[in-house]
Amino acid sequence: MANKQILLTQQALDELKEEFRRLNDVERPDVIQQLALARSQGDLSENADYSAARDRQAQIESRIHELENIFQYAHVVAAGETNKVAISNEVTFTRLDDNSKHTVVVVGNIGADPTANPPAVSNESPLGAALLDHGVGDVCTVDGPHTYQVRIDSFRLN
Repeated sequence: MANKQILLTQQALDELKEEFRRLNDVERPDVIQQLALARSQGDLSENADYSAARDRQAQIESRIHELENIFQYAHVVAAGETNKVAISNEVTFTRLDDNSKHTVVVVGNIGADPTANPPAVSNESPLGAALLDHGVGDVCTVDGPHTYQVRIDSFRLN
């Protein structure tokens, strides 16, 4: 995340702050307590509880560091109603090459989830970037490994 703005809605930022608080105030102290208990069991070389606690501690510290970086570069975008597709909009479009209809939610740099229903696509993905700042009826070119065009059928605040 080298000196790059990370676009988030206020809701997404609040959720990340809550995760950060939970990691700092609950999970970090809990894993420290687990480590102390595992150390008290003696030989650490074959102590599965100690190894598991160390692994969990590394995961927690890594995520805390990642969240701190996100907060450093976070930029909150308004999730307002406009006549152009924006972050947090659910967009229904038609692929013009096969006439198939699709619905996605455009999200900020983080938060993409292709398994969600509807899928959440990053504003930096080829599809997300193509949809942004276009209105209903606009034809957009998606520049990816296989370039294709889509027509925006509708969108709404998600």
